[in-house]
Amino acid sequence: MKFRAKIGDTACLNHFTRTSNMIAKLAKTCTLRISPDKLNFILSDKVANGGVGMWCELEQENFFSEFQMEGISAEHNEIYVELTSENLSRALKTAQNARALKMKLTNKQFPCLTVSVDMLSVSSSSRVVTHDIPVKVIPRKLWKDLQEPTVPDADVSIYLPVLKTMKSVVEKMKNISNHLIIEANLNGELNLKIETELVCVTTHFKDLGRPPLASESCSQSRNPEQMAEVRIDIKKLLQFLAGQQVNPTKAICNIVNHRIVHFDLLHEDVSLQYFIPALS
Repeated sequence: MKFRAKIGDTACLNHFTRTSNMIAKLAKTCTLRISPDKLNFILSDKVANGGVGMWCELEQENFFSEFQMEGISAEHNEIYVELTSENLSRALKTAQNARALKMKLTNKQFPCLTVSVDMLSVSSSSRVVTHDIPVKVIPRKLWKDLQEPTVPDADVSIYLPVLKTMKSVVEKMKNISNHLIIEANLNGELNLKIETELVCVTTHFKDLGRPPLASESCSQSRNPEQMAEVRIDIKKLLQFLAGQQVNPTKAICNIVNHRIVHFDLLHEDVSLQYFIPALS
């Protein structure tokens, strides 16, 4: 089992650092899946038990100038390790204005993801800062719990409004209620709603549009004005929105009525799927 990679381009390094910061805001610990052509950051808090799920994917060739890996076997050419997201994010923060960054799996009394940052110094000499991030190697028998989640057919698929706006609305609502209803219809309307014994507050977004690939079957049989809704934990939605520091290239919300809300985001070369289950 081997892994070593290098990022030599400043723009790629900054983008990788932003991705790592986002992951640290979304998940305390996560699984890093390394395969020959992709890196994935995975959070699998059993959605069925009320936990959130995350699947973040980046194509290695869009980031790394060198990339070598050997999985646990020729048949299963992948590596799964668990790490504390904040540790990776902190290590990459030192990489701002760096010349290059190298990552490799090492064993220093315990398994590590070793991150070496080649710093620019005032003189022509280079300075290398090394971080050893402890990781836990995940055995093959547990991989089945860490596969890309299957998304049930959405009742409604809709583009999200500007996430910063959405975040400021949800932050205010958090002071009133722990739960929030997110609802949308095929006319491009999305509502964020809280209801308590004393107050009912709704924020409306209109003309959001629908993704072209939104399932045709649901649109034929469904009344365009009929809302699909999910009642969710407001903290989980806020955590997701707080992780989005840069407005994504594409942001889609898929609602499976009373079951789950699935956010599908694209940040340039990084795709992020985030799942929040309905409260029972």
